[in-house]
Amino acid sequence: MSGHFPFSGKANRVSVFAFFEAHNWSLEAQEKYFEEWYKWAKDYVMNDPDLKAAKGVLFAGDHFGTHAGHDFHLHGYAVATRMLDLGELIKGSILPKLDHDMMHALEHDHEEWIAAANAVAASHPRAEAPEIGRYRHV
Repeated sequence: MSGHFPFSGKANRVSVFAFFEAHNWSLEAQEKYFEEWYKWAKDYVMNDPDLKAAKGVLFAGDHFGTHAGHDFHLHGYAVATRMLDLGELIKGSILPKLDHDMMHALEHDHEEWIAAANAVAASHPRAEAPEIGRYRHV
């Protein structure tokens, strides 16, 4: 499996957020990136009879994942947390089913999703981090 997806390896909401920070994405750009993964995962699950039976219910509501819509006590982590929830499904249930050619196509799509999020970030720049830092409890 490719190691450049933000949910690869031992990911958590901080490492996914670090992926977003490395790209300097605003919340709008993060949301765009998440939406691309969400559409791809939903299409894959709904077109695979086994996954549709086992995981299709996860795509039935307005939000995906246990933590949808929650920002906890750390500002700006809502999209990263949803991406992690979706990523766990993708990493555990979808990626093992992909052959080499399908994985290569996904990597190509992923590059396009990053470019699309970069375009959103260009029109909606990320706000500067507060002076006291992002990793604070309030």
